[in-house]
Order: sequence, then C-alpha cells, then structure tokens
Amino acid sequence: MENIGTQGFSFDLPKGNSSIIKVIGVGGGGNNALKHMYEKGIHGVDFVICNTDAQTLDNNPVANKVQLGTTITEGLGAGADPEVGEKSAIESIEDIKAAMGQNTKMVFITAGMGGGTGTGAAPVIAKVAKDMGILTVGIVTVPFSFEGKRRLEQAENGLDKLRNNVDSLIVINNDKLRQQFGNLGFKQGFSKADEVLTNAAKGMAEVITGYFDVNIDFRDAKSVLQNSGTALMSTGIASGENKAEEAVKKALDSPLLNDNKITGAKNVLLLIRSGVEEVTMDEIGVIMDHIQKEAGNTADIIFGVGADEELGDSVSVLVIATGFSNDNKKFSGPTEKIKISLNDTFDTPKASPFKTREEREATTEETHDFGGKNLFRLDDDNDTPQFGS
Repeated sequence: MENIGTQGFSFDLPKGNSSIIKVIGVGGGGNNALKHMYEKGIHGVDFVICNTDAQTLDNNPVANKVQLGTTITEGLGAGADPEVGEKSAIESIEDIKAAMGQNTKMVFITAGMGGGTGTGAAPVIAKVAKDMGILTVGIVTVPFSFEGKRRLEQAENGLDKLRNNVDSLIVINNDKLRQQFGNLGFKQGFSKADEVLTNAAKGMAEVITGYFDVNIDFRDAKSVLQNSGTALMSTGIASGENKAEEAVKKALDSPLLNDNKITGAKNVLLLIRSGVEEVTMDEIGVIMDHIQKEAGNTADIIFGVGADEELGDSVSVLVIATGFSNDNKKFSGPTEKIKISLNDTFDTPKASPFKTREEREATTEETHDFGGKNLFRLDDDNDTPQFGS
C-alpha cells in the first residue's frame, strides 16, 4: 500500500491501483454525506474527506483525509466563514493535488452550501481537479428555509463560484426533501439528503466502473457531463404491476427537479435498477418512451441497467439531464428564471412550505431586483443554506 502523509494529509490507497473515480466530501455536510456513502458502499471509487475541523476528520471512518488550513485554523474549523474555508483550501493546495492521484479521470465533489468550509473550499478543490483535466461534477445541497438570511447569501455566493469550476453541477434543495419527508425525525430528515447524494454518486460511479449489466462508457458519460453547466437530477422508485411506469413518472415529477421539467435537455443520463426481479425489455421501453417524450425527440439518451438487492421487488429510475439551451449558470433549469429580493423574503411573513401546484405556479410570475443583481430562487420557500461547515 502507498501511504502519503504531510502535516494535514493522510492518504492510503493501493499503489498504482486507485480508482479512476474519486468522491470528495468537503466540510461538515460533505463529510457526513461521505460517511453515509462509505457505510452504504459504492463499488469502484475512492473516498476522500476534506475539512478544517481536525476532530470531525478523526471521527469519520473514511481513511483518506485532507486537513485544510492547518496554519490558518489550527484544526478548529472555519467558523461558518467561507473566506476562511477558501483560504484554508488554498493553503493546502498541494495536499489537494496529491489526493487527486495520478490516474483519476472523474471527481464528484459533495458539500453543504452555506457554512464555512464546504462553501469556501469546494470551489477551490473543484478548480484544482478541473485544471488537472479531470471531469468534475459538483453534487451539493442548499439549506432549509429556517436557517437564516446570512446562510442564504453565503450559499448563493458559493454556488456561483462552484459553477465556474465544475463541468456539471447538481443542486439538491433541502426544502424539497422537507416537502416529501417533513414528518420524519430531525436526524432521519437530514439523512435523506445524504441518501439522495449517495444515490446520485453511486448510480453514476457504478454504471461507469462496470457494476451494471448494461454499462455506460466513460466517454459517453463525459459527453453528457463535460462543460454542461447546471444539471437536473431526480429519482423515482415504485413497486407493483406497473412499477416501471410509476417509477419514471415519479422521477419526472420529483420535487428534486425544483419545479422544473427536463424538457429541452440535450443530454439525458438514465440509470435503471431493479431488485429481486430483473427488469424486462418492455419495462425499459416504457421508461425510455416517457423520458424521450418529456425531454424531446432531439435529446440524446444514454442509459445503464443494473441490479440492487436492496430494492426488493421495486424498480428505481435515476435521471440526470444536462445541456439546456438557456442555461446561463444560474440554477433555474430549463424554465424561466425565478428571481427574488432578499428583503422581500425576510421582511414578510413566511408562507407554508406545503403549497398547492397552483400556488407554486403563481409565485413564478413575480420577479424582483436586488441591488442590480439578479438572484436566483432555489425554490418557492425562500431557501437558505444548510447546517454544517
């Protein structure tokens, strides 16, 4: 085994045999997500966690660790300050490069936007990867609406920087998860975000590394994700007589799409998984027909088919859509941009997050301007950044 170590760097991988795919968790939210992925297991990837908080790193079972900014923070964290997170990553730039390894072709960077380390360091780490010629995909969360104006502003600034340094960016909106799982306990609710991040990384990684029955060539995945800007991701699971159709319908109507549709996508990455019963050709056809109809006849659909025993008698459909013609680096997907004034957001009474479709559609009619700068709206409920550094 090759063990490389510096003051803030502990890395242990099989010499010359590390995976072409790395999953890097940055900050508290990213570290928690990687802990979940590590425990669930993803075939064919290497895990790396990065943080300014030495204690958080020590308590994480992932072996490959990069302590950021040992001089700046002395291992005590970034104090919810993205500038400290950014400077810490810059201080540790050589350790970050070493963590990328020699043969890495693809990197997933996961973080919770709105805190200090994840928000500030993730764009720096992404830039290192992209400058090394590595296909770089960001999978990040934005916070619950009850977390405050400051974290919203920090999250937006962090997303803007991250967009400029990744090939593709998938944004998971925690308030959308709240709409689905708001009745769960606090810990269970937060674990749902980790599950979504895990499913996205696991599906994309395993279909590329050969653990699906029908796999996707790395070059095909690269054609979908490289320089594609904002991506839309959703998932649907169903069982029963019409499980394939129900699963794809759930995916296409998922809250994870942030009220957008995949209509107009140039490229779609489609991952189909089944449990104890193998998915049939007819079921694959049903799923493909729905995706093609929703995305449009000109969309290029690349799909993989695999098995997951944990699904039981269910079918899972994971959709990643990219290449929207009006994607201008703001998180809106293919629909008209929804803008919001932060003053309006926090000076008026907060509406219930559980809106009807008519109420949601009505809110898209109103636009605002904040200091001459157009601000994107992460959902209908005044999104603000999530917990974690």
